[in-house]
Amino acid sequence: MRFLAKESLTERLLFIELIAWWEGSVSNKHLVRQFEISRQQAYQDIKKYQASYPDNLERNNNGFTPTSVFTPHFISLDVNQYLEWFSHGDLTPVRREHRQISILSLPPRNVAATVMRALVQGIREKKRIEVDYVSLSNPENDGRIFHPHTFVNSGLRWHVRGYCEKSRDYRDLVLSRFRGEAEVLDESQNGFEDDMPWQTELTLILQPDPRLSADKQAVLANDYQMENGQLIIHTRAALANYMLRELQVNTKMLDGTPEAQQLVLVNLDDVKPWLFGG
Repeated sequence: MRFLAKESLTERLLFIELIAWWEGSVSNKHLVRQFEISRQQAYQDIKKYQASYPDNLERNNNGFTPTSVFTPHFISLDVNQYLEWFSHGDLTPVRREHRQISILSLPPRNVAATVMRALVQGIREKKRIEVDYVSLSNPENDGRIFHPHTFVNSGLRWHVRGYCEKSRDYRDLVLSRFRGEAEVLDESQNGFEDDMPWQTELTLILQPDPRLSADKQAVLANDYQMENGQLIIHTRAALANYMLRELQVNTKMLDGTPEAQQLVLVNLDDVKPWLFGG
């Protein structure tokens, strides 16, 4: 869905900030594509933003870039806001809680805008990037050359998927674990087309834990709209682990309490080769 010219000026000013901060520059073209407005209207919107917040953006050959003293007035600096737009092309409205509705808000993870700009450029232009990365198994800065191809939301956090030259394989790297500056290099020869787990479609067959009573199994069957007592999910093999984790399906061992386990994976032998550590 694209926004039309009738959308509020506030949304367009938010969009100016969003693109400038996370992509490194914003131009009239961004506004024209997103809101289907004229170039003259886009020019007026940026001019309005500059007049209201003169210290935030400066002009260069690519459009308008954030200054060193950039201060957000419309965006949250939570990378989720940008990635929701990047994924769907829609601006995510600010969540407002109603007194009869409460929405769980997970704590934001710190993601450097400079790294995001390099990753976005790498994905769009199919280029390699050089960047430092840390993990729980290796908390020291570890330089890597990475070929990003897709951002992945695993439920609790965002990853970027691509080819890692150090691992010599495709990997998911957690966005909040990149460190320092990222440098965009030359063209990548390892795109998503060669990512076998990404290209492989996998079927997950789940059913209620058979240790549950028939009545309890019927509750779960209704919850998940199962057919013939089974839930069929089609997913990329690379995402199977995340899907099972979100459904709280333990493939290593059964929980001692069936009410805690709830669902079991029927076709484990088919799925296991694609699971982490499988």
